[in-house]
Formats: sequence, structure tokens, C-alpha cells
Amino acid sequence: MGWRTVVITKTSKLDYSLGYMVVRDVENTMKIHISEISIIIVGSTSVSLTAYLLNELTKSKVKVIFCDEKRNPSFELVPYFGCHDCSLKIKKQIAWDDNTKKYIWTEIVSEKIRKQAEVLCIFESDKSEMLLRYVDEIEFGDCTNREGHAAKVYFNELFGMKFSRSQDTPVNSALNFGYSLILSVVNREVVCSGYLTQIGIFHDNMYNQFNLSCDLMEPIRPVVDLCVKEMNPQTFGKNEKITLLELLNKEFRVSGRTNTLLNAIKIYCRSVFCALEEKDVTLISFIDYEL
Repeated sequence: MGWRTVVITKTSKLDYSLGYMVVRDVENTMKIHISEISIIIVGSTSVSLTAYLLNELTKSKVKVIFCDEKRNPSFELVPYFGCHDCSLKIKKQIAWDDNTKKYIWTEIVSEKIRKQAEVLCIFESDKSEMLLRYVDEIEFGDCTNREGHAAKVYFNELFGMKFSRSQDTPVNSALNFGYSLILSVVNREVVCSGYLTQIGIFHDNMYNQFNLSCDLMEPIRPVVDLCVKEMNPQTFGKNEKITLLELLNKEFRVSGRTNTLLNAIKIYCRSVFCALEEKDVTLISFIDYEL
């Protein structure tokens, strides 16, 4: 699997030739070998792609994200089959034990709040201690919703008491863009591992086709929050998007080794699947941000 994140921002035509993705615009022609590509972000609605290219990208498990007229992620290319034994994996997924799912979710929520506390600690906020107390108070399956209480304290402390996730602001635009990138990467790992994105561990929204991915990405969200806080965007444009895209190639530690965030997400997701199959929560390898 490749490592490059390719962003197409100009009016272009993309096609396939002898293992390469060929990008043609009015000024230049560029070739990139598909084996080197991990993610393609089509950032303009004036880009055309051939069906042949899309087919080859799908075979190579390249994640393709398409943006809307405002250049924000809108939809993505998801293959029907991610691995040779996906039917077996889906049967196992449907049969995942409820208690095991609750154990896994409890660990995911605990790790998310711990990471939020670490972010607040960077900015010397005394609310980080409150979040750590929430971790100690989490009950089985987070039945008392410590996650929700922590989120309110966390976002108000990070972005101000007047901040709301429903506001149309550069900060929220940046958060949404970053979360969309992480969600797309997690989606790829779910499908490549043979599972359905629709059937989650905790999330169970009939209108959400990415319930499982939304579950898995929760402990990764704070790395986006930290990036946005450090940017403090007054507008949300090309430079801010590039900064968020660079997160995917930033190095993190997981399972005692240093990896790019792209690879770290793969290792983390597969460890969760292993924990679900083996009914052993200790098998989860969370990503160490080293914040």
C-alpha cells in the first residue's frame, strides 16, 4: 500500500496508463505510479476521471475522496469487497458479542478522554484533571455518558465558552475537514479488513453508513483538535487544508514503533478487530500521540 497523499486542485483530467495515474491540466502532465498512492483528494468539481482509472485505484485499495463546490470532503470511493474472505468477516461482525462490544467501547471512550486531557494539559488548563476524573468514573459501556460531559468541558476550554460545534466558523470548518480525512482513512481500513462500515460497536444510526468507522475514529479526533487549535484559523482555505493533510504523514507511535498516522491507523483498527474476534480488550493498540 502506498504512502503518498495526492491532492488535485486544478481543472484536470485523470486517466490510467501502464500502472500510472496520469494527471493532465492546461499547463502540465504528471505521472504518479499507483503503487505509491495512499489517498487521492479530488479537491475540485472540474476534474474528470476515467472509469478505468477508478477501477485500478479500487484494486490497489487507494482511497479516493471527492470534494463539493466549496472544496470540502463530500463523498468517497468505497469498493464492494475489501478482502478475499469478507463474507466470513461480515458473519462474524454480525455475531460480535454485546458484552465484548461494550468492553471495547469503554476502552475507546476512556482513551479518547485521556487524549483530550493531554491536549488541554499542553495549554496548561486545569480542566485536564477534571477529564482524567471522568476517565476514572466511566462505567461499563459508558452508560453515564462521561464522553458527552467530557466533550462539553473540553471544547469550551479549548476554543472558548461561546464555542459550539454547530456554528459556521473557520474553526468548525477546519475540524470538519480534519475529521472527514480521518474518517475516510478509517473507512478504508474497515473495508480492507473485510467488515461493513454500517454495523458499529456503539454507533447505531440508521442514517449513518459509517457507524463502525465513527466508533473507531473517536480516540484519533484529538490530534485534529490540537492541530486546529495551534492553527487558530481566521479563515479556512488552501493553506489550512494542507496543514491538516500533512497530519496523515506525521509520525506517531503505536505498538512500540514509529509510523505515519496513515499506518498507525491501520495498526490500531486491525488491533480492535482482533480484540473483537478474540474477545480480549488488551489486544487493542492505541496510537500514542506523544503530545
